[in-house]
Amino acid sequence: MLLHRLQIGNVELENNIVLAPMAGVTDLPFRLLCKRQGVGLICMEMVSAKAIMYNNKNTEKLLEIEPEEMPVSLQFFGNDPEIMASQAARIEDRPFAILDINMGCPVPKVVNNGEGSALLKNPKLAAEIVKKVSGAISKPVTVKIRKGFDEDHVNAVEMAKYLEDAGAAAIAVHGRTREQYYSGKADWEIIAKVKEAVSIPVIGNGDIDSPLAAEKMIKETGVDGIMVGRASQGNPWIFSEIRHYLETGELAERPSIDEIKRMIHEHSELMLKVKGEYIGIREMRRHVSWYTAGMHGSAALRKRVCAVESFDELYALLEELK
Repeated sequence: MLLHRLQIGNVELENNIVLAPMAGVTDLPFRLLCKRQGVGLICMEMVSAKAIMYNNKNTEKLLEIEPEEMPVSLQFFGNDPEIMASQAARIEDRPFAILDINMGCPVPKVVNNGEGSALLKNPKLAAEIVKKVSGAISKPVTVKIRKGFDEDHVNAVEMAKYLEDAGAAAIAVHGRTREQYYSGKADWEIIAKVKEAVSIPVIGNGDIDSPLAAEKMIKETGVDGIMVGRASQGNPWIFSEIRHYLETGELAERPSIDEIKRMIHEHSELMLKVKGEYIGIREMRRHVSWYTAGMHGSAALRKRVCAVESFDELYALLEELK
């Protein structure tokens, strides 16, 4: 079965489709929409272990979890094994099911601090972090990595072995190097090699932008699960579509303009409830540009959406979409 339950440590997921953690995207409103579309595991925006240690108020908002979205994977980043372990233990009573450690973020301010994908250059430190964190909490600890730091240092297989030995319960592999960011084509061959090298579940990530790509990833690499990131932006339906296709072999119809408008309304209502109008509408502008990409007249609409100050203004503009 291409679609199946997935066991990660002591957590059993309803299916093997995962929403990738994306900074500034996988906030609570977006996660709830994806959950309603049937995704098996929700990954939150990454949070800094040091920010938790210093009781950062913005980080506290990032840690909010609703019962409807469970099971949830909370993603940590940092480079100090002791701090990461102590802060993991400090928040373990929160309602996340899995703690994921980010070793794949390519953003310069994270990498230059020795965090995120910088850890790909130091497998021993990476393993020490996993060992300390997994020893400090009883919840499963997973890790998200990349193919390598650059094409001259492709070490996903070596990393995966180190992390498995250190106590990782599963590994997600993005088939691009840090230097690639999100450009070029994801290397699925390296994901297959990681799957062959370890006995814990491997989740494949990179270029899964359709139900057909999801099927292809599973068949070509043998991964236990698939992780969808950028293809879900403005497109939470991708999860129900992948699920339907893997179950039945049939492609679901793409959403109509009316369905897209309904989803934008639903997303907006969640934004308003969670973040209030001032912040909510400003964050919603970007989502609307994703929802309407490729539509007739969408370029002109997006320009106007960037100026809206209220959800009522946004709803009035949406009425023009035919």
